[in-house]
Amino acid sequence: MAPSPREASPKLQDAMDEIADAVDRTLSRLLPETDLAESVLYDAMRYGVLGGGKRLRPFLAVQAAFLFNVDSSRARRLAAAIELVHCYSLIHDDLPSMDDASLRRGQPTVHKQYSEATAVLAGDALLTLAFEVLADPETHEDPRVRCELITELAKASGAHGMVGGQMLDLIGEDEEFDLGTISRLQRMKTGRLMAFACEAGAILGKASDAHRRALRNYAYDLGLAFQVTDDILDVEADPQDTGKEHGKDEAAGKSTFVSAMGKEEARERAEMVVRQAMAHLNVFGSRADIMKELAEYVLARRA
Repeated sequence: MAPSPREASPKLQDAMDEIADAVDRTLSRLLPETDLAESVLYDAMRYGVLGGGKRLRPFLAVQAAFLFNVDSSRARRLAAAIELVHCYSLIHDDLPSMDDASLRRGQPTVHKQYSEATAVLAGDALLTLAFEVLADPETHEDPRVRCELITELAKASGAHGMVGGQMLDLIGEDEEFDLGTISRLQRMKTGRLMAFACEAGAILGKASDAHRRALRNYAYDLGLAFQVTDDILDVEADPQDTGKEHGKDEAAGKSTFVSAMGKEEARERAEMVVRQAMAHLNVFGSRADIMKELAEYVLARRA
């Protein structure tokens, strides 16, 4: 049974809360407060990371790692590194030169709370810290594993991944994209980091290529469903639920799944890719049930 429109099932919610709390503790240790002259930078970094959020990517990373019996402290460090990259991207996406957003997670965005220059530097610092975390032997004793994690995260977050997707997103404000280009945009902007989150857990566990491929494909479909749902929420959701301003994509003239397909067809597309995502996990049997339930939650979410 799918979760209710607003809430995950108790089992999924407990699992998400437990992992989010554990990863938040790791993030807090990685982002200590300081009384140095540049303390405002650290304050902005902490503000941009520790102010809530679904922690969806850390959840995926930890759950994938658990499939291969990875040590929980290593899984949390991996998850924290991924969230540092995700939060850097949100800080930069919200800037006046990008989406010009005033709210994130129900709070003023980093550039509104501090300054535009501080927000740029906070994002830069979070991105570089993520690679520092992955390079540390605490994340894995095998340097080949650490190098692979660094390489794959660089690919997922760079010009062929998240950053390139954001560039397409900006271009889409002035050009009308067809459905194929919109799908490619979202695969790069959202799907690549989600795919890394899942595959990275398998990299930590030195899993087989087949298992890595199954998790990667699951994540790509999950990311697509997440973005389609996000486009629908931008049109119809209450800002009090989402913690973001309503209708910003439409106002900016962005090409989205809703603008290209309409809401009903977009919903059907999301339902189809969620079914595909769940099918990719069959190779793991019941051990992946919680990840299948997450896919249903992404489809039904209202925030």
